[in-house]
Amino acid sequence: MRALRPAPAPAPAARASGARRPAAAPRGRAALPPRALLGGLGRLLGLGGGVDADGKEGAAMGAAASKQRHWRPTPAAGPTIQRVSSSGFDVTPLTAEQQAAAAAALGDMSRHVALNSGTERPFTGTFADGRRWDTKEKGVYVDAISGLPLFESSAKFNSGTGWPSFFKPIDPEHVIEVVDKSIPFMPRTEVVCAKSGAHLGHVFDDGPAPTGKRYCMNAAALRFVPEGEPLPLKASQPKP
Repeated sequence: MRALRPAPAPAPAARASGARRPAAAPRGRAALPPRALLGGLGRLLGLGGGVDADGKEGAAMGAAASKQRHWRPTPAAGPTIQRVSSSGFDVTPLTAEQQAAAAAALGDMSRHVALNSGTERPFTGTFADGRRWDTKEKGVYVDAISGLPLFESSAKFNSGTGWPSFFKPIDPEHVIEVVDKSIPFMPRTEVVCAKSGAHLGHVFDDGPAPTGKRYCMNAAALRFVPEGEPLPLKASQPKP
C-alpha cells in the first residue's frame, strides 16, 4: 500500500499579495503620481528647467515656439484696438518694444522664466517683488511684466509641489493656454499672460474643488499686490 502524497503547501502570503503590486505599469512611468513626475522628472531626465545654486540657467521646460503661435504683440505702427476683459481690465497685447522695456527692469530669473519659458527650482521661488513663493498674505498676483491681475490669494493652495499653485485665474481672458510638447510623450498645457505673452507655468487636471485645476506657476513670473492696494490696468468700463 503506497503512502499518500502530502497535500501541496499553500502559496506563501507574499505571493497572494502580489496582485496588489503595480506590475502592470512599467516602472518609472504611469506608476508615478502626477506630482512626483512634475517635481522630479525634469531634473532626472535633464529636460526640466531652472537655475542652479550658482545662478546658471538650465534648460527650459516650456515651449517658447508654441507660445508665439497663440500670442502676438501689438504692432508698433498703426492704430491700436483696445481689448477689455469681462472683469474690466485692459488685456491689449503689448508691443514687442513695450515687452522688452518692461522685462529689462526685472531680475535675471524673472526674465529667464517669462521670456525664455524657463522654470525655477521647486521650493526656492521668489516673486518679482521679493516675497517667497509660499507667502500666505492676502492680495492679488499680477504678471511681472505687464501688471495684469492673474490670480487671487483666495484661489491659492498648497499643492506640495514647491511652486505657487492656484485652482483658477481671476479671469479666464487674462491667460492663454497652449499645448506644450517640449517633453516627449508628456504633453502639457502651458499658461501665458494674455497681455505680455510671458510664460507663467503650466496647468494640470489634478487640482482641488471646485475646478479640479492646478495652475502651477513660477513665482518669478508674478508680482504680489497686497490687499487694499490699487490694481493696475483697470479699464473705465467693463466689457458688456
